[in-house]
Amino acid sequence: MELVIKLQSVKEKEKCVASNFQMPLHYPRYSKAEYEKMQEWKLDCLLAEYGLPIAGDLEQKRNFAMGAFLWSH
Repeated sequence: MELVIKLQSVKEKEKCVASNFQMPLHYPRYSKAEYEKMQEWKLDCLLAEYGLPIAGDLEQKRNFAMGAFLWSH
C-alpha cells in the first residue's frame, strides 16, 4: 500500500520516505505549543515515521499527534 503525502518540495518528501519501516527509538520531544503550530508536511512525516495514519485535515492530524505523543501529568 502506497502512502501519498502532499509536501512542499521533493527534498522534504525525501526526508519522510524510507524503504523499510523501522520503529524509531524515541518518542518525539515536541511540546503542545510546537504541535499546535507545526506545518502539515512535518506532521505527515512524523506520523508516517511511526506508522500512524495521516488521513484527515490539519487540525485532526495535530490532535492525533498530540494524543499519541504527549503524556498527561
